[in-house]
Amino acid sequence: MGSIYYTITEITDYGPFITKLVLPMRAVVKAEAVKPSCFSVYVERKDKQGEVLLLPKSWTEPELQIPSKGYGTIVDAYPSSIAGVRAEEGTFVTLEMKHGPLDPLAASIAPLNGMNEYIVSDYRIMQIAEIRSAEGESLSGCVFDRCAGNTAKQAEKFLQGISSYQAEPLKYGYFVPQTGRGKRPLLIWLHGGGEGGTDPAIAYTGNNVVNLAGVDIQTKLGGAFVLVPQAPTFWLDDGSGQYGRTGQSKYVQALKALIDEFVALNEAAIDTDRIYIGGCSNGGFMTMRMVLDYPAYFAAAFPVCEALYDEVIGDADIERIKHLPIWLTHAKDDSIVRPEETAVPTYERLIKAGAKDVHFSYLDRVVDLHGRFADERGAPFVYHGHFSWIYALNDDCRLDYDGQPVAVNGREVSLMEWLALQKK
Repeated sequence: MGSIYYTITEITDYGPFITKLVLPMRAVVKAEAVKPSCFSVYVERKDKQGEVLLLPKSWTEPELQIPSKGYGTIVDAYPSSIAGVRAEEGTFVTLEMKHGPLDPLAASIAPLNGMNEYIVSDYRIMQIAEIRSAEGESLSGCVFDRCAGNTAKQAEKFLQGISSYQAEPLKYGYFVPQTGRGKRPLLIWLHGGGEGGTDPAIAYTGNNVVNLAGVDIQTKLGGAFVLVPQAPTFWLDDGSGQYGRTGQSKYVQALKALIDEFVALNEAAIDTDRIYIGGCSNGGFMTMRMVLDYPAYFAAAFPVCEALYDEVIGDADIERIKHLPIWLTHAKDDSIVRPEETAVPTYERLIKAGAKDVHFSYLDRVVDLHGRFADERGAPFVYHGHFSWIYALNDDCRLDYDGQPVAVNGREVSLMEWLALQKK
């Protein structure tokens, strides 16, 4: 039997990945003695029954199923604390692992039966080259094959709950602001189709929703509650259990009941004149559904790659929401939810109806803007066009439908800066 190891999970623009493996060494080691070439890392990704998963080779090749196992790439190795913090010497070694869209073996979740779930990543780390300890001892042949714990600092900011609405109690994650003064805004995020189910952590970690609780966005909002409800199936479920074009959802009343209950539980701290709702894909659909059904409740909405077909929105619906500040986001090359069937005609109808504060960041494509992921040539990674929520969650939306910056009182603003200015 080998030794224990620890994992560290990071929530990224492409979801959660195990980015670091922390290995307890039996002696103090120095930085100059530790190299990536000293170790090999093998992983098998398993279901809760211990079976190796058969998964699509890539997001765009769902029909090609392969066993989810193999060797990972170590990009850095160094002495550290147990928390993975680099040090000049220490009794732990941290291995930084290559991860991202092109390295799915590092992913902490997998799409099982159409829904993302956290899976078991079973590592076997072998020391394949000698390491000299600080005292000159030869360390060799160490094997680490028992996970003793995982840390995901970003996710730890969120708490979880379940509504008391008897007809359809919904689970949710939430963040309580740590900054700001007085009553705070409430920011509601509705997840996409792959993040439904019974584990609310998936709703805020399946995509980089935790960034809404990060320093940058919290500062722009002056400190905001973040509420992330989870649908047991998917928001577009009209009761049939199928994706369709009816424009209805069986979760409308349950979601409103959850929001009302959360606001009531925090009535001393939430400003009901500053409740903002947004979401991606399925959640973008539900954002539109909620503002159509409750047009006087929200202070603003920010639907992303929204999936409410314009054909089911009547002229009376347009009149009912044209007063509401709305900022849409969509990519022109989205082949999953086609903007010409959803966001584009709806936006144009709102503008024609006289909407004064409706904006639309219409992206040519979704490309990594922050140097996080690269393609095989080292160029910034280009995501599938459906992934426009990456721009919204990083607050990268700044341009309007005409390609010009959105401005308020002559000052250019980002999506979150604009949102912070909205009040009923």
